Amino acid sequence: MTHAGGRDRYLDALRALAIARVVVFHMFSLTWLTYALPAMGVMFALGGSLMAASLERSGARAIRGRVRRLLPALWVMGLIVVPVMIWQGWTPDVPSLFLWVVPLADPPGSDWAADATVVLWYLVTYLWLVLLSPAAWWLFRRLPLLAIALPLAVLAITQAGPIADALSDSRAGAVVIDVATYGACWCAGFAHRTGALRRLRLPLLLGLAAGLIAAGAGWAVTHPGEDGAGNLNDIPLGNALYSLGFVLLVLRAAPAMGWLRRIRPLDALVTLLNARAVTIYLWHNVAIALCFAVGDRLQVWKLGPALIQDGYFAVALVLLAVAVLALGWVEDVAARRRPALLPWAPPPRRRAPAPRHAAAPVPRGATPVAATPQPAVQQSAGSNGPATSTPGFTIS
Repeated sequence: MTHAGGRDRYLDALRALAIARVVVFHMFSLTWLTYALPAMGVMFALGGSLMAASLERSGARAIRGRVRRLLPALWVMGLIVVPVMIWQGWTPDVPSLFLWVVPLADPPGSDWAADATVVLWYLVTYLWLVLLSPAAWWLFRRLPLLAIALPLAVLAITQAGPIADALSDSRAGAVVIDVATYGACWCAGFAHRTGALRRLRLPLLLGLAAGLIAAGAGWAVTHPGEDGAGNLNDIPLGNALYSLGFVLLVLRAAPAMGWLRRIRPLDALVTLLNARAVTIYLWHNVAIALCFAVGDRLQVWKLGPALIQDGYFAVALVLLAVAVLALGWVEDVAARRRPALLPWAPPPRRRAPAPRHAAAPVPRGATPVAATPQPAVQQSAGSNGPATSTPGFTIS
């Protein structure tokens, strides 16, 4: 399950698949993908698992580390996008520009740059879940079911007619809805980290997950969004229920991932997508918006009706690769890693140096005797001494 770097490669593969799904969905608008793989719920669940690991290790100080890794990529985007929007005639409300520094709500932007700013809700929601994590962690350790159910209850209240209308018209209301939508998935990540999901009897977990998925799909059918029931993203309560059920299933699974190591190009791609997740997310929609103008100059339309959309998608991937090459290093700096253009390979496992035994002085004229290696004493589980450590996955 783990890579040579100590990472859980199953979680890495899930994150990579979720990111790829987001890009494909925004390019092709395949609404059925929101059911096949509710990517945002998966990403928030993985974020919750990583946050729980940080809280176990560092307590509330983990918030600083999470925020430090999240925001620099947004700042760089703001330094590029905000001047371009102003150049295009946008007149910002100056105090609201602070949201490009600390995104407690959606940062402001112009209609012209909507493709760039529409994705920023994810960072806003992630930031709030990080900030709320110490309280959520405290509640989860005492009443785990309540911690998972509370966001769903809050979300159900926000979907009541008059309340929903009032919240949907404000920045603060949108934040409340988004945090409540994915808060249960975040806390499911806590359950994954603590092993609570593993301890649940499989029939019980399967029944619970199936019930949540059915309830989410049923709510979507009976309460369709603007695009009908097909796009789960536009139906908050249906999305929350369905995503939670899906997340319980994929986080309970623990498949062997040795095969990934043997397929080196795919293994490297998974590593790259994880190391550049924020950059890819922030810039993929910009690449998609630009691919049509660039593709027209390249005469992509000559590919014909059957291949034209795939041709534009190829252009979008090239543009996204340029953005990753140019700006991905920001994630390395934020994570205090050595900057790299293409971080294909995971960091090597650190090995403890072999113990060295000082040699006794040899009397003059005597023959030196090679030191006999001392056998390492392994502490058995449950003994009073220190146990041998097992490497965990790296937080990214």
